[in-house]
Amino acid sequence: MLAWPGAAGAQEREVPSSRAEIRLSFAPVVEETAPAVVNIYARRLVEERIGSPLFNDPFFQRFFGDAFDLKREREQRSLGSGVILDPGGLIVTNRHVIKGAQEIKVVLSDRREFDAEIALTDDRTDLAVLRIDPGEERLPALELGDSDALKVGDLVLAIGNPFGVGQTVTSGIVSGLARTAVGISDYSFFIQTDAAINPGNSGGALVTLDGKLAGINTAIFSKSGGSVGIGFAIPANMVRTVVKSVQAGGRIVRPWLGMTGQTVTADLAEGLGLDRPGGAIVREIFPGGPADRAGLERGDVIRGVGGKRVEDLEALRFRVATREANGGVALKVYRPNRGELDTRLPLEPPPEEPPRNETTLSGRQPLAGARVANLSPALAEELDRPGAWSGVVVTRVARDSTAARFGFRPGDVLLSVNGREVARVKDAQPALNAAEGRWHIRFRRDGQVKSVKITA
Repeated sequence: MLAWPGAAGAQEREVPSSRAEIRLSFAPVVEETAPAVVNIYARRLVEERIGSPLFNDPFFQRFFGDAFDLKREREQRSLGSGVILDPGGLIVTNRHVIKGAQEIKVVLSDRREFDAEIALTDDRTDLAVLRIDPGEERLPALELGDSDALKVGDLVLAIGNPFGVGQTVTSGIVSGLARTAVGISDYSFFIQTDAAINPGNSGGALVTLDGKLAGINTAIFSKSGGSVGIGFAIPANMVRTVVKSVQAGGRIVRPWLGMTGQTVTADLAEGLGLDRPGGAIVREIFPGGPADRAGLERGDVIRGVGGKRVEDLEALRFRVATREANGGVALKVYRPNRGELDTRLPLEPPPEEPPRNETTLSGRQPLAGARVANLSPALAEELDRPGAWSGVVVTRVARDSTAARFGFRPGDVLLSVNGREVARVKDAQPALNAAEGRWHIRFRRDGQVKSVKITA
């Protein structure tokens, strides 16, 4: 049987037993933690089109080009929160708070303002790390807690700047853990809380009553835009990996699995002979990768990582992503017709082989203006394309380019042009140039193979 160790040495929880205990205050925790929570103001210039949307239609653009493409710049400001995690001026917030900003200001709880520079942004977790220069002063900083020690029902405080009214503290409980169906970022594994979180709270702190950071408040579920008691925070253990990356030089290097998988549903569990759904079934294995060297086989079900239960594929990805890319981690695996077994997954970064060789395609052909690169395990992880370990992928499409007008998108994987295989970037331009005005292009998009025929 699979054994799941409890939280050894965990502090016992008790409900209030007297009126005096009910009247206890959160003020000491707030006084200790609130100075480490800051306000963040981001300013960006956005380009907007002027005139009728009719002229955005590709049909009209073929005849009129950019003659009616009138644009203007407009200043846009956004408000969010952040948390000081290093007394030297390292601050973590949400990436969406500062995305595209030309100017970022950080305002401390004592109203002092600092210009901030971006040390690192991570699209996949929606986290960003900022750096300010406080001189010789040591700023108040929050200690990162262990988000795996949280339990549903634990009291937590949310600190931030909702709607720009000023620093605000709300209280609530942990309503849920390991929320993986939220879809906010690539690594979906969130703490859910009913502490009131509103616009402006993004990037603020979710703290435990011992004054440690449990998570970074990130999003709410709401039909009105205000709090309805369903908020989500990025766990502190994921925040820790991003902050460590900055302290180690500024580049995030995560371990990879070297496999693709699928969550074990009730129907799959029955077919596999499991007593309940849960876990991640192995679908495809990269030859020589970590999963292969761990001895995993297609059809194996991974049910635990490092002593933590794995309920679905997102939980598996989170558990591996929060580990350092060295050494190894224990896996608990169920193999149909063999039963349970233990193995060890090597923790290492994905290889970038072949090199990307990013190239912008040009000329009088349908993919002109598209930037393409050689796929590798490293690029597949970066683009969140599990299993797309080889081929030529479109990484960027220039606005109003020929490729954009024909509907090509970032993430499309080129397969062939007029039956001629496109296996590497060096194959793409010659194949397109040789078409002589008639192109039959096959490509893969979102797991489906598509085909388009174009005549000049």
